[in-house]
Amino acid sequence: MIKRTLYFGNPAYLSTHLEQLVVRLPEVENNPTLPEAFKKEAQATIPIEDVGVVILDHQQIIISQALMAKLLANNVAFITCDNTHLPTGLMLNLSGHTLQATRFRDQLNASQPLLKQLWQQTVKAKIKNQALLLQRCGIEAGNLLKWSKDVLSGDTENLEARAATYYWKNLFPEIPGFKREREGLPPNNLLNYAYAILRAIIARSLVGSGLLPTLGIHHHNQYNHYCLADDVMEPYRPFADSLVKGLAVQGSDYNQLSPDVKKKLLGLASVDVLLNGERSPLMVAAQHTTASLARCFGGNAKKIIYPELP
Repeated sequence: MIKRTLYFGNPAYLSTHLEQLVVRLPEVENNPTLPEAFKKEAQATIPIEDVGVVILDHQQIIISQALMAKLLANNVAFITCDNTHLPTGLMLNLSGHTLQATRFRDQLNASQPLLKQLWQQTVKAKIKNQALLLQRCGIEAGNLLKWSKDVLSGDTENLEARAATYYWKNLFPEIPGFKREREGLPPNNLLNYAYAILRAIIARSLVGSGLLPTLGIHHHNQYNHYCLADDVMEPYRPFADSLVKGLAVQGSDYNQLSPDVKKKLLGLASVDVLLNGERSPLMVAAQHTTASLARCFGGNAKKIIYPELP
């Protein structure tokens, strides 16, 4: 079942009652002109078991410890945003799988040849999805399709970087001189936001599969707590890029992260992907991907299951 992504962008009191997430609004509760019956009816409740990601994007949100504990116990990923409304923190469950110790051990003992093969598969899937997105936009991508087949173990020829150069040069022809840079001009801001959501989805799935998000198969930055999430999300990035591309083509104002733009980007978890030839929501596909990765670490499979753009 696909889990819900909840976004809170206004002052709110978040608590729990009977396994429900309870949302109360201070502007309603503190209004003396409103009747008590209306205040009670203004409360919203959401089953905690239905929630996958929670985004807190206001400095006046108050959340109870009891609710945080229940959400984390249900493997919910928490994203907190700073005063510029950009994601700045991610909180995950510490024990998301019954066989976590065994899977940690398998992951830590993974051989270098295995890690290089897994990275090869990851880069192949990423470049192929980049090519499929360009083709969907009517842009020539035969070279990317060829490079996706030519990736060697460990991507020793760095075809990922070569593909990225062509991909970003051609993805936004309607934006003259666009460069993909974290601090670059819009729509880099939208890409950053979408990637933060994607990272949380993948990290949540990794924890649910009993894996350690910190220990990557390729990324090894000592200051990065989510190296494995950054590895696994690579083939998923074009799905986020597709949402941003759609906003650019539609003429949406992407200079600011407006509520309408955020709403569309928050739909990333439910976009359709192709997984083993069948359509599936992205969040469900992520669970299959991380479960297959755990099987690879455990010696029970040789291939990570990655999705394709439909």
